[in-house]
Amino acid sequence: MNMKIAFVGKGGSGKTTLSSLFIRHLVAAGAPVVAIDADINQHLGPALGLDEDQAAALPAMGDRLPLIKDHLRGSNPRIASAETMIKTTPPGSGSRLVRISEPDAIYDACARPVELDGGAVRLMVTGPFTDADLGVACYHSKTGAVELFLNHLVDGPGEYVVVDMTAGSDSFASGMFTRFDMTFLVAEPTRKGVSVYRQYKEYARDFGVTLKVVGNKVQGPDDVDFLREEAGDDLLVTVGHSDWVRAMEKGRPPRFGLLEEGNVSALETLRAAADATYGLRDWERYTRQMVHFHLRNAQSWGNERTGADLAAQIDPGFVLGESVATPV
Repeated sequence: MNMKIAFVGKGGSGKTTLSSLFIRHLVAAGAPVVAIDADINQHLGPALGLDEDQAAALPAMGDRLPLIKDHLRGSNPRIASAETMIKTTPPGSGSRLVRISEPDAIYDACARPVELDGGAVRLMVTGPFTDADLGVACYHSKTGAVELFLNHLVDGPGEYVVVDMTAGSDSFASGMFTRFDMTFLVAEPTRKGVSVYRQYKEYARDFGVTLKVVGNKVQGPDDVDFLREEAGDDLLVTVGHSDWVRAMEKGRPPRFGLLEEGNVSALETLRAAADATYGLRDWERYTRQMVHFHLRNAQSWGNERTGADLAAQIDPGFVLGESVATPV
């Protein structure tokens, strides 16, 4: 199976911890994994065992946006220059596509291997967000780099991309929330946790987004019942306290093989649910959604900012898919 998977949820929900456990679970099973930290709070590196200095030394995708654009543009004749590419620019004939397990200039510039028990994950990060970033420009340069990467990504069998994302309106402004085969929304059994789920489901409803709720910090049957009442069949699995996670948060993680049996079972449930969406994959719809958001952004701000007619970047005959060849 080959999957693009997002973890979303409000700050403090345990989203980054759960995404890091899921990444460890996939790596332990021998799967090739690219992990991307696209959250405002850049905590995925430390959750995967990096110390502060190692995490701070990771190359920021947001700082390498010109390189990313220039590489992905390739020889696409519809894109006049890398400067006219925006975060939603879709690939077309001549564009360079990225594959999970093949060498790529973007990986060379932006990804670093992180050793985990029994293997390694390729980690990429948007880079830290500053106060000055928290306007339109921030999401153009930082998560915009991630969106361009995902728009040009062709993932093959048995490969996974796991993105730790912020939940909320920022991902809806660009269409990045439609880039995933499976979205896991991590929710605590509280009214606030459930309201984040409702908001996300409402936004995603018209775009065929596959959304499942992972209940976290669940302490007993009452918590499970509350989440079941609020999320219904969208509630996939619940997770409670973990001594393994507590040790990891102190910087002393045991071997991953010692993770509690109930939590291993929960991670297997997540993987099975993600794998099951492979049969639903619709590359034509995926490409159509890219075009939809690109046109929307072109009209609202992109044409004015770049001084170009960005609708002309769309290649009407192009459909992204596993059989598309990449030009050298």
